[in-house]
Amino acid sequence: MAVIYEVSQVTAYLRELLAYDDVLADIWIEGEVSNLRRPGSGHAYFTLRDSQSSLRGVLFRNSRGLEHLQDGAAVVAHGRVSLYEVRGDLQLIADIVQPEGVGELQMRLEQLTLQLEREGLFDPSRKRPLPEIPKCIGVVTSPTGSVWHDIQSVIGRRWPLVELLLAPAMVQGDGAASTIVEAFAALNAEPDVDVIIVARGGGSLEDLWPFNEESVARAVFASSTPVVSAIGHETDFTICDMVADVRAPTPSAAAELVVPDRAEMLARVVGAAQVIENSLDTQVGRASDEVDALHSRVGRAAPELDGLRLRVDDLLQDAQTALTHRVELARARVTGLSSALSPLSPYGTLRRGYAIVSSRNSDEVITDSENVVKGDILDITLHRGSVVASVESTPPDTEQR
Repeated sequence: MAVIYEVSQVTAYLRELLAYDDVLADIWIEGEVSNLRRPGSGHAYFTLRDSQSSLRGVLFRNSRGLEHLQDGAAVVAHGRVSLYEVRGDLQLIADIVQPEGVGELQMRLEQLTLQLEREGLFDPSRKRPLPEIPKCIGVVTSPTGSVWHDIQSVIGRRWPLVELLLAPAMVQGDGAASTIVEAFAALNAEPDVDVIIVARGGGSLEDLWPFNEESVARAVFASSTPVVSAIGHETDFTICDMVADVRAPTPSAAAELVVPDRAEMLARVVGAAQVIENSLDTQVGRASDEVDALHSRVGRAAPELDGLRLRVDDLLQDAQTALTHRVELARARVTGLSSALSPLSPYGTLRRGYAIVSSRNSDEVITDSENVVKGDILDITLHRGSVVASVESTPPDTEQR
């Protein structure tokens, strides 16, 4: 029994067949453009035809070569042949369109450019800044060409302090791409290299082709050191330029980009020194003004020392007067007390004819005749002077005790 398929099954099967066909999945087709439409989406819909057949095509708005699509224009388009299942239309999904007559190298260049762009090798976000003052610069170029001499001359004039490290390479011809890749590997193995210049002079597309090779593009992309590309003249453009961190229009311009100008740096240093000096002068001036202001404030806030000295003298005089007065009062009191106590003094009694009798042996005052015996030596103190006496007898005391 025959198998019956739905239309969608057939179209899906045909689309998969086309997608896995090696020829139709990566094909260049030449023809004349007709039925060109450019809707608001920005995509371009067209038909490619020759004298016998036609094929629908579409070029999306972000693809390369939209400007070459004009009705009646003879073009070469690259892309893949696919089937639009909704309408069952066979069509070319183009990614590059070039005018007819473009050489094979140009078509290869466009195709590789598109491939590497899709992989992100040209992404601006991955591009690195160049060091402001490099210590060592690696150069990938021919050691015998004028480019190496020009780079040395420019850098020696602008910033002679930097070290140049040449990684010699062929810059055209068969095998040149591999020598360029090896040069990049050698410079990336040097830890002191701060930036790499890859350069050569101008030439035809064929002469510059090593710098459009995929291996060179990937070597530049993989470089751990920032890369400045200066291939050909200003109007020349290579894949190496697009992958590099910075593109210079000429090798001499690349040399100027990677080093500062010593005259400019000297001017910057002098200017910075002047700014620092002016800043210091300003700060010193402000500090001096602040010191003067503080000195004035301290002077106004300080006490009047002469007045304080006079005040101290007055206080000392008052204290001396008061002390003298108190001393005189104390002396008067002592005199008064002395006068009051004088009659009570033993010496006052002696003036009235009494005497003080003490034993020579013991120095004790004798107040009782029983305290002496015959023969004792007595010291008798009178109002005026003293006498020594010897006890002859101790008659009984007749006074009522």
